[in-house]
Amino acid sequence: MTREECQHCDMQDPFRQHRERFVVPSGMIYLDGNSLGLMPRSVPKRIEQAMHQEWAQDLITSWNVHGWFQLPKIIGDKIARLIGASPDTVIVADTISVNLFKVLTAALALRRERKVILSDLGNFPSDLYVAQGLNRFLADGHMLRTVEPEQVFESISDDVAVVMATEVDYRTGRRHDMKAITARAHALGALVIWDLAHSAGAIPVALEAAECDFAIGCTYKYLNGGPGSQAFVFVNRKHHSSAEPALVGWWGHAKPFAFDPQWAPAEGLVRQQCGTQGMLSMQALDAAMDIWADVEMGALHDKAKALCSLFIELVEAACGKHGLRLAGPRDMARRGTHVSFHCPEGYAVMQAMIARKVIGDFRAPDLIRFGFAPLYNSYTDVFDAAAHLAEVLEKRLWDRPEHLAKKSVT
Repeated sequence: MTREECQHCDMQDPFRQHRERFVVPSGMIYLDGNSLGLMPRSVPKRIEQAMHQEWAQDLITSWNVHGWFQLPKIIGDKIARLIGASPDTVIVADTISVNLFKVLTAALALRRERKVILSDLGNFPSDLYVAQGLNRFLADGHMLRTVEPEQVFESISDDVAVVMATEVDYRTGRRHDMKAITARAHALGALVIWDLAHSAGAIPVALEAAECDFAIGCTYKYLNGGPGSQAFVFVNRKHHSSAEPALVGWWGHAKPFAFDPQWAPAEGLVRQQCGTQGMLSMQALDAAMDIWADVEMGALHDKAKALCSLFIELVEAACGKHGLRLAGPRDMARRGTHVSFHCPEGYAVMQAMIARKVIGDFRAPDLIRFGFAPLYNSYTDVFDAAAHLAEVLEKRLWDRPEHLAKKSVT
């Protein structure tokens, strides 16, 4: 595809107007929305209102007057539509790691006779750390069993209490078969926790159709909630009355303002909350979620697949001779919406790209990673990014001291 053809595709893009809803820095090709999404234009005004009126003037009354206390559920319902869940099954709170700890302890309590947590070596390390830390704390024979991503389905056995998997691999983009893995786990008596960090807002997710038990996800990637914005947790209705996390707090109490010294879990999903949430970041996330009100996930995914396929085609044609090799499956039905290539000197190559205002990231040991957010990335972005990458490699623009020196964040 030529650049002119890409521009024509952009003119026909059903999400063309959505790009205008974001702040896109001048001259930048931003392909890192799988790490941190762009800022929606609506956020500064919303934060200004929250600061200058709700906090500065209305103060403590804002918990009632401005509905602060209900925001976690309100935003949760907005997210639920995007991940195939019904209202009152998703709530926003804390971080992915904290939410994982909560649902993992709840799931293990529902399967006390079993000791194995099954995950895969492609899972995000922080998820594995949570399981490892919990096992050490329990000191009760629990173990984390990790296998290759392709072996998860066949490794589910009748000693597994919980299958813990990230649907889309953060490095390669490889996508698990959510429905098949969940069905096999249930057939053998296990529960399943899905991490949707690279799924929510990127690909269609069908949590309830797949009869998933629990899911967690972050909101600062494709959902554009801002750096460190609160994560979300999904609990299937069938577990609402039985799933009790080990980490509890007053926001999850049945009567939080009774200040009873004895813990009593709230009905349903609310018990998955712990402490008081940061309302400024919650307001930013709520404003960001309003962008999704008219987005149909099937159409979004169609564009995502087209962007990824085009990028793979252009990079392989122009850069294959430099040793680049696609990571993850080629079939777009089996992958998420970021594309990674094994690349010699990958860190320095990405730093050279960033210096040219083409923003992606690097994942050890040798992956350069590019995320495609269909709400604001264009076909022309794809063409130009591939051209920049070809030039960086062809002219060895990466081979400079400032690009070879490792920074703290990659």
